[in-house]
Amino acid sequence: MAVQISLLRTSMARRRFFVDEIHAGRARIAGLDANHLTRVLRVERGQKFEISDNRNVYLAEVETARKDFVDFAVLERLELPGPVVRITLLASLVRFERFELLVEKATELGVESIVPVQAERSEKGLERAAAKRVARWNRIAREASEQSRRVLLPGIGLPAPLSQAVSRECDFRYLLDETAPLPILKALPAIRSAADTVGILVGPEGGWTDRERKLITEAQWQPVSLGPSILKTETAALAALAVLMAAWQAGSTATADV
Repeated sequence: MAVQISLLRTSMARRRFFVDEIHAGRARIAGLDANHLTRVLRVERGQKFEISDNRNVYLAEVETARKDFVDFAVLERLELPGPVVRITLLASLVRFERFELLVEKATELGVESIVPVQAERSEKGLERAAAKRVARWNRIAREASEQSRRVLLPGIGLPAPLSQAVSRECDFRYLLDETAPLPILKALPAIRSAADTVGILVGPEGGWTDRERKLITEAQWQPVSLGPSILKTETAALAALAVLMAAWQAGSTATADV
C-alpha cells in the first residue's frame, strides 16, 4: 500500500478508530462496533476520520456506512510523535468493577501494558475468574484508546503470580508503598528519555504479606510513597502513572530540588 505521509497538526482532533487490518488501502469495522459508529456517532459516507491498525495511524474516508459494517479508504499515513515513556503497570487484582476502572483510566494515561497480579490478600476467587475477564478488559482498553486518541493499544496480560511479576525487566521499577520514606518524585532518575522502561507495582487492599514483601525486596524494586494517605489500589496506580508520565514528558532534569 503506497500512501503519502504527512505531519499531524495539533489543531486536528478527528475521531480515531482501531481496525483489525488495512489491506490494499482499505479497512473495515464490522459488527457491534459498526453499529455504534452508524447509530450513535452518525458516521456517514464521505466523512474523514483517523484509523489505526495498532502499528500506524492513517487519515481515511468513509466509503460505506451500514448498520453491520463501515468501510474506509486510506488517504495518507500520519506522522505522529512516539511515546513519552514505556510504562508497565503491575496491579494486584481487586474487585472487577474497580479493576475495569483502572484499565480504562490507565489506558487514557498512556500505559503501555497492564499485568494483573495474584496477591495473597486479593479477594478469594478473583484469580480464577480473572482469566475470563481479559477479553472484556481488552475491549475497555480499546474504547479508551479511541477516546484518548492513542496510536497503539495497551497490552493486557493474563493474571500472573507475584513471583513472576517481580521478575519483569524494566530500567526503573517502583513499588508503591505508603510506608516508604522516599517520595516518588525523589526516586526519579535525573536523565530520562522516551526509550526508558518503567514498572509500577501496586498491592491489594489488604497490603502485602511479609512473605510477599521479602520477595519484592529481594527482586530489588524501589519502594516509593505517594504521600501519607492510604490509597485504594486503583487510586494509587493512576496517581503514580500520572506523575511518571508528567515527569518523563518534562524531560531530563536534576531531581535533587524536586
